Amino acid sequence: MSPDTNQRKSPPPIFFIVALGLIAFGAYKFLPGLLASKSSDISTSTPTSGAIANRISLGNQILLASQTTAEKKAGVEAFVKGDYQAAVKNFQDSLQQNRNDPETIIYLNNAIIYLNKATASNGSSLKIAVSVPIGSNPNVAQEILRGVAQAQDEINTSGGINGAKLQVEIVNDDNSPEVVREVAKTLTKDQNILAVIGHNASNASLEAAPIYQQEKLVMVTPTSFANNLSGFGSYIFRTVPNISVMAAPLAEYVVKTERLTNIAVCYDSQAPDNISFKDEFVASLTAAGGRLVPTVCDFSLPSFNPDNALADAVSKGAQGLMLAPHIDRIDRAISLARSNRGKLPLYGSTTLYTFQTLKEGQSDVNGLVLPVPWHPETNPGSPFPENARRRWGGIVNWRTATSFDATQAVIAGLRQSTTREGLQQALRNASFSTPGSSEDVKFLPTGDRAGKPILVQVKQGGSTGYNFVPLR
Repeated sequence: MSPDTNQRKSPPPIFFIVALGLIAFGAYKFLPGLLASKSSDISTSTPTSGAIANRISLGNQILLASQTTAEKKAGVEAFVKGDYQAAVKNFQDSLQQNRNDPETIIYLNNAIIYLNKATASNGSSLKIAVSVPIGSNPNVAQEILRGVAQAQDEINTSGGINGAKLQVEIVNDDNSPEVVREVAKTLTKDQNILAVIGHNASNASLEAAPIYQQEKLVMVTPTSFANNLSGFGSYIFRTVPNISVMAAPLAEYVVKTERLTNIAVCYDSQAPDNISFKDEFVASLTAAGGRLVPTVCDFSLPSFNPDNALADAVSKGAQGLMLAPHIDRIDRAISLARSNRGKLPLYGSTTLYTFQTLKEGQSDVNGLVLPVPWHPETNPGSPFPENARRRWGGIVNWRTATSFDATQAVIAGLRQSTTREGLQQALRNASFSTPGSSEDVKFLPTGDRAGKPILVQVKQGGSTGYNFVPLR
C-alpha cells in the first residue's frame, strides 16, 4: 500500500529561498521588456499619439513650415500655454506681414474662440476638421485651406452659426492612404468633430470614406473626382461634379471644335480620379467620333520617359495628347509637355490647373485646354472672387472655391442641426441649397455636386507669364 500523501515531508526552507530568488531575478530581467513591449503596442494603436498627433493642430503647432514668421511662432507658443490673448495678438501681427497664410487665419479664429471661453463671454463653438496634403503638396494644401479659412472667418465675424463660432482643426495627411487611414480613425473618435472637409487626392478620399461612413461622420471632399466616390455612402459628399460631367465637354471640344480625331492619352495608373477622367474622356471621345491612339504612357511608372512616350504617340498617328497626372506628379506631365515643344495640341484633366503647371511649364504648356468646376469669371455677379482677391492679395483657383463651398455647405447644414446625424440628414435633403462661390451648392442623391464645368486654356499673361483663361 502506498504511503499517505498527506504524510509527505515539506521541502526544506532553502528550497523556497532559491525559488523566490529565481522568480525575482526573472522579473528583474524580463518584465521591463514585456512592459515596454506592451507600452509600445498601446502607443502605436492610439491614433492621437506619436506621428498622428504631430499632424493635427488647432493652433498648437505650425504645420505649414513655408508660412512661418516670428510672430506666428510666438502665437503658437502662447496658444500652447493657454495665453489666448497673446496668441490672438501674435497671429494678428503675423497676418500683417503675411496675409496670404490661411493656417494663421484659422489659428487666429480658433484662438479667439478659446479667449472668449476664458473670459466668460460667448464661447460656444462647433468643430470641424480639414485634411490636406501639407507634406506632399503644400501649394495645393494652401489652396484648399484658403477656401476653408475664408468661410470660417466670414461666418465667425458675422456672428457664427446660430451664435456658435466655427472651430477648424487642420490635419496634414500627405495624400498618403496609410496616413489617411489613421487620420480618419482619429477624427471619428473625436465626438466634437461634426464634419471633415477633405481629402484632396481621390486615393486618399477612397481610403477614408469607408471609415467615415461606418462611423457616421460627414466627409465633404472639395477636390476628389474618382467615379468610385459617386454614391459611395450616405455620409460622403463632394463639391465637384461627377467626372463624366467634367470630361465630356473636353472630348467634344477636341473633336467638334478642334476637328481632331486621333488622341493619345498619358495618365497615372495610381491616381483613381485620373483613371476615371481618362475612362470618361475616352468614352466621350469615341461617342463624338474620335479615336484613342493606343500607347503605353503611365506617369506613375519609374521607367516613365517623356521623349519615348511622345515618340510613340507621334509614330502611331496621334494628332493631340491628353495628360492626366496625379496631383503629386504634375512635374512628369510638364516634362512631357516640354518634350512635345508644341508639336501636338495638349489637353488635360482638371488636376493640371495649378500654379506649378504655369510656373514650370511656361511656353511648353501654352494652349493647354482643360475643364475646371469654377473660374473667377464663371459668375460675374458673385462676391466671392473679389472677396478672395482682397483677402489673399491675388486671384484664387477652383480648389479654393470648392473648399469654400464645402465649408459653406457644412455651415448651412449645422444651422439646421449640430449633431453628426442631423448634419448628414440636412445635406441629404433633396431641397438642400446654399450660396456658394459661384452657383448654389446642391447635392445629387449620389453625393456629387450638381453643376457643370468650364473649359479654360493656358495663354500668355498673369504673374508667371501665363494664365488660365476661359475659352470663349
